[in-house]
Amino acid sequence: MPPPKPGVIPLAPLRLGDVLGGAFSTMGRYFKQLFGMAAALYGGAALLMAAAVAVAYSAVSGHLERVVTLDQGEAAASGDIAALVIAGSVLVVLGIVILAIVSGLMYAAVPAVLQEAVLGRPLAFATVWRRAWSRVLPMIGTLFLTALIAMVPGALLMAAFLGVMVSLIAMDGGGGAAVAISVGVLGVLITGPLAAWLWIKVCLAPAAVVFEGCGVTGALRRSSHLVRGDWWRVFGIVLLAGVMAAVAAYVVQIPFSVLGVFPSMIGTASLGDDPSTAAVLVAMSGYFVATLLGQLVSQIISATFPQLVTGLLYVDRRMRTENLGPALAEAAGVPPQGPVPPYGAPPYGSAHH
Repeated sequence: MPPPKPGVIPLAPLRLGDVLGGAFSTMGRYFKQLFGMAAALYGGAALLMAAAVAVAYSAVSGHLERVVTLDQGEAAASGDIAALVIAGSVLVVLGIVILAIVSGLMYAAVPAVLQEAVLGRPLAFATVWRRAWSRVLPMIGTLFLTALIAMVPGALLMAAFLGVMVSLIAMDGGGGAAVAISVGVLGVLITGPLAAWLWIKVCLAPAAVVFEGCGVTGALRRSSHLVRGDWWRVFGIVLLAGVMAAVAAYVVQIPFSVLGVFPSMIGTASLGDDPSTAAVLVAMSGYFVATLLGQLVSQIISATFPQLVTGLLYVDRRMRTENLGPALAEAAGVPPQGPVPPYGAPPYGSAHH
């Protein structure tokens, strides 16, 4: 007798086809919630950054014009440089803050949709927003620590590599650079697998933040516990999902880039012999808009599909290690095919203690 399937996946340990099929089914059934949330977040972020860039440009346009039109060998005034540096720094900080909030909301929204997709329940857009917003702070912290954990080996290697390069070059000139590069390549071969191992160990943490209400460190520990004993399978499926999303995102960007070439060619053809910076930016605006739209669509794909796959892997690992299937069947209102997990197992969609 096949396992019950009230939603996008059968309520039993999942095969690769079940995971990928469940991700595609979720995107098809809940496309308004997933893509609507992604479009609102990334589109709003893009518009906000565009407005910030426009404000910054209007504030420092004179300084930028003087720097751009400098003759060869002429030094820029310190006031112009300072104004441009301040404006650029403000934009960078604003961009980091916006990216953190948008990423936190999106990474929380996908598991929130998946919770109901597994059970086959309807879900309103407002409910997705409310759930995502309630988990945004722990999600931002989890994403930050996840990235930090995965990057630590590489950062340590880079620091050691730079130190070796400086010391060897100072000692014997060009030969030291070759030795330092060899050391760097060897270090990448050593630390690369370590970074990948750490990344997979904590890759289920975002799902734990939403499904179980975990805090930052609790989500990381929960992910490590669930991945234990099945690292290679999780790694292969996560890598496959990432490659599939990257290829789809690249293909999506191609027509937008081609469409953007034509208005930019027409705009630049009308420029004079000595156009101003503002005129060049206006002439290239068509290409910028098309590229931005392509990036927006590709970002929606990249942010949605891999997270759906990772969330389904989280559910799969719990069904394999905690017999979650009967509890899911009970929550979905279908007859379970096994004993419901005893009290004490982390419940589906509730706080984890």
